[in-house]
Amino acid sequence: MSAKIHTTLRVDEENYKEAKKILERLGLSVSQAFNIFIAMIKETKGIPFEIKIPNEETQKVIKEARKGKNIIEVENLDEFKKLIKD
Repeated sequence: MSAKIHTTLRVDEENYKEAKKILERLGLSVSQAFNIFIAMIKETKGIPFEIKIPNEETQKVIKEARKGKNIIEVENLDEFKKLIKD
């Protein structure tokens, strides 16, 4: 693992507060998000990606799936292909 450094950033207070709330919902700290961002900048050699909170419908489906609701099981790839084709 690489050595860690301490850095100070100047950011808009309101943007920071809102971003921190969103990151908490994503299960990340500001430091973790910044480390991901820096690693991806290095990897892609540019601004890399967006991380968004899923829309309400997607959030509902995720919650249901985590509770084991509305899960469809298939035995093989052919069954899966038939299911998504219908």
